Amino acid sequence: MTDKRVLFVASEMIPYLPENEVSSMAYESPRMVNDRGGQIRIFMPRFGNINERRHQLHEVIRLSGMNLVINDMDMPLIIKVASIPKERIQVYFIDNEEYFKRKATFTDEDGNLFPDNDERAIFFAKGVVETVKKLNWSPDIIHVHGWMASLFPLYLRRYYSDEPLFADSKIVTSVYNKGFKGSLDEKMIDKIKFDGIDHEAVAPLENPTYPNLIKVAVDHSDAVVVASEDLNEELKEYIDKLSKPVLPHMSIYEFEEAYHEFYEQKVLS
Repeated sequence: MTDKRVLFVASEMIPYLPENEVSSMAYESPRMVNDRGGQIRIFMPRFGNINERRHQLHEVIRLSGMNLVINDMDMPLIIKVASIPKERIQVYFIDNEEYFKRKATFTDEDGNLFPDNDERAIFFAKGVVETVKKLNWSPDIIHVHGWMASLFPLYLRRYYSDEPLFADSKIVTSVYNKGFKGSLDEKMIDKIKFDGIDHEAVAPLENPTYPNLIKVAVDHSDAVVVASEDLNEELKEYIDKLSKPVLPHMSIYEFEEAYHEFYEQKVLS
């Protein structure tokens, strides 16, 4: 992985949010690339339950200040950054008062999904692309972790299809069992189509369930990692029929060599 550029786009990540399958692999996979001489950038949402003081987040003024249009509304983009000291890894946070100030990640105190989770996912996807453009950093591989990051492949391939910075970038999506029950806003498909993305690309989102969201991500990716041992049966069947490279599940204790070989021999070849 020496000098290869890998962009990680994650819904959640330790040490900023509690440990689970997604947050752990979103940390371990960039750490592996970093240890093997690769260049990395990591992006995640700046959820309101991330302790900014403890983790020493600070705003990057030169990257902030842009407005992103979400469903015909101008939403200010704020970029914050923090470092994981022991790993010398920097993490960029996509922030917006309206979408990410609340002191929770995906659900309210009663466990109900936030009604604007669909718009938060759109904002996150656009925010990452726009910030990487400002950094003028062209990734060889983009690795997506977690469902709130899952619109990134769609937006990069459809909305930003003419962006030369990403012309040669390969997208890998990790598919997890950790999703959500029920569905996101039924108008989600219309909000995405407002951005000029055609219906065929997002047809599964007529019913915006977790499996259908991941299907759209997989459809717009170059390769897939099965990141959970007991995968949702619907997603398992969908992945089994793919004609693109798929890495079977590896435990967090043995993934390093497998991911490295997959990146080098399947994704980049």
